[in-house]
Amino acid sequence: MRDYFPRLVLAAIALASLATGQTPIPLPKVTALPATKDSFPFLEADRNLRPYNLTKLGYTEQEFLISGAANVYDWAPDGPLSVKTPNAPYTTRILARYPTNPARFSGTVIVEILNEARRYDWAMMWGYLSDEIVERGDAWVGVTMPGALSGLKSFNPQRYAPLSYANPTPGACPGASDVEAGLMWDALSQTGALLKSNAPGKPLAGYNVQYLYMTNQNMPQAFIQTYVNAIHPHARLADGKFIYDGYLIKHSGGVSRINQCAPAPANNDPRHVTKNAGVPVIAIVAQGEVLTSLAARRPDSDDPNDRYRLYEVPGGYHLDKFPYAALPSMQDAKAGGNAQGTPDWPFAQRCDPEILLADHPLMVYLLDAALANLDLWARKGIPPPRADRITLKDADTGKPSLVTDKYGAGVGGVRSFYVEVPAASYSPGSPGPGLCATQGHTFPFDWGTLEGLYGSYKNYTVKVIAAVDRAVQERWLTETDGRKIKAGLTPAARPESPAR
Repeated sequence: MRDYFPRLVLAAIALASLATGQTPIPLPKVTALPATKDSFPFLEADRNLRPYNLTKLGYTEQEFLISGAANVYDWAPDGPLSVKTPNAPYTTRILARYPTNPARFSGTVIVEILNEARRYDWAMMWGYLSDEIVERGDAWVGVTMPGALSGLKSFNPQRYAPLSYANPTPGACPGASDVEAGLMWDALSQTGALLKSNAPGKPLAGYNVQYLYMTNQNMPQAFIQTYVNAIHPHARLADGKFIYDGYLIKHSGGVSRINQCAPAPANNDPRHVTKNAGVPVIAIVAQGEVLTSLAARRPDSDDPNDRYRLYEVPGGYHLDKFPYAALPSMQDAKAGGNAQGTPDWPFAQRCDPEILLADHPLMVYLLDAALANLDLWARKGIPPPRADRITLKDADTGKPSLVTDKYGAGVGGVRSFYVEVPAASYSPGSPGPGLCATQGHTFPFDWGTLEGLYGSYKNYTVKVIAAVDRAVQERWLTETDGRKIKAGLTPAARPESPAR
């Protein structure tokens, strides 16, 4: 009981700041963690499942501990945020990748909420966006979430001993954990404020950080959308500007509970819908994610206070090989306590029939373009293109389904050349246990089908080139990705016609 009244006073102060619409964001303490032969960062780029040679790319990697005091919040169904428990200590870690030469730095930092599904850090969005980030000269910063602490401590107990999201009110609700996930929100705000500050010893010291964009694959944890909808309006710098200048969300399925004692918002809860963020928000939803994202579906907007785009992608998969390239190596995953499968199939269960991880790059291309468009929108006020939603059948029955064409691609949505000039059919899932239902599968057409559709490979390439050029002009593809796609349309890459 000794700290009960001080906590009440601190909560009252925090509530007063929330009531004014602005929360003063303190800068956390930062400690660099040097890498040695025997002690190095978990998820180090050159130890990923697909190693990244950052030195060859002209990039540097550094790890830091971030320590501060965070509030645990409550979030009312009608929207207001309140402080449940103020000033609880936490220590997390960040991993930073940035151009070695400051002159090459774009001024933009991509802050990724690291996925914790396997109880250690996993940089899913780096797996999708790494080529675009490096080409642009952006920096990337991954932030460790509460659910990953056990894996990091298993990987290196000494290096990661300080990490903590300790529950400040144990026993506050039945089944309460000793880890309070609700501390993550202020940790993310304070990390962003630190990156934009001039604090000595900060990550990216000597680099002119101008814009911060947060990204994450939102489901199943639903962290980024919860941050945008609940925390972002109050997370501002001393000059009143928002800490984060934009958000790139993959699979915008809605929001999560704000703390471990709070109820999970129901499917019809209005808090699932992002609105009036005051900064640009772009949400990318693969075809295989549409039905689990309907609670957050909303119209696009160019309103300065409500800049929003939702892109639903026919032929897009929830899971493919690209985010899995950014898993830790099997050796490090085992040390982290949760190695699954093999490097080619990093899952505990196989699908039936067995498949490989899909190498369909559609979501990579759409996310690359979305990042470029988000930057243009935030920096220069240039709005991105719009697209229709994928058409639903029985939308009002409680059991909606997608309307698809004869090749399995959704009708409507972002019309890529993959569905406009098809050379394969697409399935957003595969039969089998575990995550198989979310594993996309591509079925390439045989030569007879292609010949029946296009007459010749030359006719096919002409159509693809026209579609790609149009997509680049309309900013659905970056110029680099457009060139990459067209470079693959060489005679050496074409299917061989059967002998006649």
